Order: sequence, then C-alpha cells, then structure tokens
Amino acid sequence: MPNLPKPRLRRAARRDVLVAAQAEPQTPNVEQIDSSGLRWVNIERPGAMEREWLEEHFDFHALDLEDVLSRNQRPKIDVYDDYLFIVLHFPIFDPAAGRLGTGELDLFVGPGYVVTIPNQPLQPVEYLFERCRAKEELREQLFSRGSGYLLYRLVDDSFDYCFPMLRKIGNKLDALEDQIFEGRSEEVVRDISNVKQEIINFRKVIRPQRPVLRDLEKVKQRYLATDLDLEIYFDDIVDAHERIWDMLENYKEVVGALAETNESVISHRVNDILRVLTSISVIVLPLTLIASIWGANVHVPGEGDTTAFWILLGSMVALLVAMVGYFRNRGWL
Repeated sequence: MPNLPKPRLRRAARRDVLVAAQAEPQTPNVEQIDSSGLRWVNIERPGAMEREWLEEHFDFHALDLEDVLSRNQRPKIDVYDDYLFIVLHFPIFDPAAGRLGTGELDLFVGPGYVVTIPNQPLQPVEYLFERCRAKEELREQLFSRGSGYLLYRLVDDSFDYCFPMLRKIGNKLDALEDQIFEGRSEEVVRDISNVKQEIINFRKVIRPQRPVLRDLEKVKQRYLATDLDLEIYFDDIVDAHERIWDMLENYKEVVGALAETNESVISHRVNDILRVLTSISVIVLPLTLIASIWGANVHVPGEGDTTAFWILLGSMVALLVAMVGYFRNRGWL
C-alpha cells in the first residue's frame, strides 16, 4: 500500500508571526495635553513600563512610584519641595460584584504639570480629559490658571460625581419604604441589606478623605497661580465632602429606621396570625370538650335519643355563635 503524503506543518510561519509580534515595540499608556505652559499627563492602570516612563521624565520619589503601582493605598498627601503626591479614593460601581467599589486616583502636582494616575477608569477624570483635548477654549481656560486650579477641577468633578450615586441610594430608600407598607416586608429584607451595604461601602470610601482635604487646604498655596485667589474654590471641595458625609449619615439613620420598621411590621403580622389562631383554638375548645364528653364510652343523658342529639348540636352552634360575637366585640377577631 503506498504511503500517504503527510501534511506540512507550518511551524516556520507561526514562528515568524511570534517573532514579529515580540519584535513590535510596546509604548507606555501615557496621554498628554499641553497648553499655556501647563502639561496634564494621564496614565490609566499603570504598569512597569509606565513607571519607567515616569522615572525618565520626572524626578519623583521612589516610594511614591511604588505607591502608584500598589493597590492598597489609603488616602494621603505627601508634600515635597517641588511637588505634591496625593492619593484619593472615590466610589465607583463594580458590575462584577454588583455593588459599590473603590476607585483610586493618584496625583502628582507640580508648578507646571499635573499627573493623574487612576488605577481603573474614573468617569469624571476621563470626561474632563477628553473635553480638554477636544475643546481648545476650555483647555486654555483651565490650563492658564495653573496646576492648582486644574487640581481643584479634578477633585471637585470627582466629588460632584458622587451626588447622582447618592440620589440613587435615596430613591432606593424611598422605594423600600413604600414596599414595606404595601405588604412586601418579607421580600424587602434582602433589599434593605443591600442598601445598607452600599451605604457602608460609601462611608468607607469617603471618611478617610477628611484629613487629606484639610492638609490640602494648608499646602495648596504653593501651587496656586499668583494672580488668582482659589481659597474659596478649595473651601468648596471641603463643603462638598461634608455634604456627602452628611447625606451618608442621614441615609445610615434612614436605613436603620427602615430595618426596624420592617421588623415591626413583620412582628405585627405574626402577632395578628397568632391572635387569630389563638382565638380559633379558644372558640373550638368548649365545643371539643362537649363532643368529648358525649362521645365517651359511658352512659350519658339522652343516649340513643335523636331529639337529644339535635338539642346538643343546637347548643354547640349557639355557643359557637356567642363566642365568635364576643371575640369580635372585643376586637380579638
């Protein structure tokens, strides 16, 4: 039998493709905008290559660069002679977990530059960056006021983004209140737990920012434009943070009150059920006693008499009606 031809394996071609893919130079994920002597550098989800780029173009401290790659940094502000290093956290919705998560934003702020490094996409930062890149008028308006004003806009827009999320939580609380009194108290127990978890996660993100913002107020003058007083602007950031915290405190009390109300409604309904069942048991008890006595295996008055049976049955019906009327009159049924 002749040998069949063997198929030719195209390993050489695959090897060429792999070599070509490996030979392609990789560039760091760095976006920049320059205007009016100010440069905004945005690096999303930095890695080792982005760190090398920062080491090459800026003289940042090595510990700060390590903090940029770390995923467990608390909000803080480090003050150096020629720049500020700021770590801030903002709440974001995590679709995978189905609940609120934490988005970290690292910032390097110097006299002629602002470097933003979000560890995951932050919509306010992305939106402002794209607007500055697309609209020259807005770019000149923001950049001409210096790095301090750009820092204010970044932080202010990020905190303003929290208010729509808070309003959604408030709407959930209003809906839960309606559901509780509509007779769905057993079904909303899980919903109350979910909203309570959202509020807890929100508080965990917002609370550590308070000392950072107070420290930022103390050191901000170093990077403000000399012809522009931004004191009131940075005070507005603190006010926005306090409003967010006050709303969270209010929601915390509301969800606690809703949980207590829901438990009270459930307990009230259980008590109603037990009251009805107890009333029925008490009503049936004398009828059962009478039937048991006349059903005993001994001689009783009227035994074998049809008339006595109807008299006994009528007495039991009369007793039943009387007891039901008495219970309804007392409000027990």
